[in-house]
Amino acid sequence: MKDRCASERKIGMNKIEGLTSAILLEADGFLSHSCPVMASLIRQYAPCTLINGAFFPFKTLVNAIISQQLATKVADRIKCQVQIIVSDFTPADFLATSPELLRSAGLSAAKIRYITVLAQHVNDGKLDLETLQYLSDKEIITILVALPGIGQWTAEMFLIFGLHRPDVLPIGDVGLQRAIRLLFGDDARIEDVGQRWRPFCSVASWYLWRSLS
Repeated sequence: MKDRCASERKIGMNKIEGLTSAILLEADGFLSHSCPVMASLIRQYAPCTLINGAFFPFKTLVNAIISQQLATKVADRIKCQVQIIVSDFTPADFLATSPELLRSAGLSAAKIRYITVLAQHVNDGKLDLETLQYLSDKEIITILVALPGIGQWTAEMFLIFGLHRPDVLPIGDVGLQRAIRLLFGDDARIEDVGQRWRPFCSVASWYLWRSLS
């Protein structure tokens, strides 16, 4: 019944295309011509690997929640531990796992609660993550930030890494802010610098993150 209802909601809706290999090539060319800094980063770090991997929306959201306010290495370590405990990474498996066990993987009590509420919404059919592919970036952010523990940044990570939307600029991301200061100067603002990257801000963001690794 849940799957049939989801299918019915998709009738008459067009799936919004995310990044593809062809679009990534177009993005590299556009960014190289519009921004000398991007041209240098693309020469060093291309190809962009944003589209690698299958579409696992629940896992992408959980990983974004885990990563909140953590250094990349710390977040990656916790993700690996959570993956060991919840091997299938499904909402039902998370709901069947004790909070104590999740806490042993390094998750805070708050993040356990956020993930549990998300898993409940998906498991109960209140949130159809598959249908989000048919909505605009703005609509998706509005839906996701209504859930506890999911703010603008987490929703933007889902857009970039889950749906591979091409033009997302997460201005609140600490890594991007650091990369902007290093590459464009201490007074540079993401909002201003990023205008030259549209409509491929997601790709530009990936190259900026890559420059910090």
